[in-house]
Amino acid sequence: MQNLKLTLTGLTFLGLATLAGCSFPGVYKIDIQQGNVVTQDMIDQLRPGMTRRQVRFIMGSPLIVDTFHANRWDYLYSIQPGGGQRQQERVSLVFDNNDQLVGLSGDFMPGTSREQEIMGSPADSTSPASTMPEQPAQPQQQAPQDEPAKPGSTEEELQREIDSIRTEPVPTPTPIDTSSD
Repeated sequence: MQNLKLTLTGLTFLGLATLAGCSFPGVYKIDIQQGNVVTQDMIDQLRPGMTRRQVRFIMGSPLIVDTFHANRWDYLYSIQPGGGQRQQERVSLVFDNNDQLVGLSGDFMPGTSREQEIMGSPADSTSPASTMPEQPAQPQQQAPQDEPAKPGSTEEELQREIDSIRTEPVPTPTPIDTSSD
């Protein structure tokens, strides 16, 4: 009788330990996100000559500020959907000695949206990948299309909406007057 109780207790613990390591189908697994969320809209707002404060306002605090490269900020973002492959994106911003933005490199480029990459629109191949455009205020030239959109089609409506979008410049904050009268 005593041996039967010990055997059942041992088998119960063995069974629970075995089940603890298994993953059952249909069990919810959480998405694991780490780092700074960076969007193409954030990158499109960056302009050469912006101060560190302005960049921090748009992008948030950098994940990595390297002590050996004080003029470089690194933004890293990774996500692992529940049970899926881990995906990672990286953006590095470079400042000059006057604390002004001079370039960026990484997975996001100015003026190249994820939609353009998916649809296969070519990016501006004349600018190097690790620098920012010199004159961001000018509209980008569109690549010639093989066939124009048919009048009244969804493609034409979307193109009309895209063409009507106007970007807004990032407001420069005015310094607070700390002098007391």
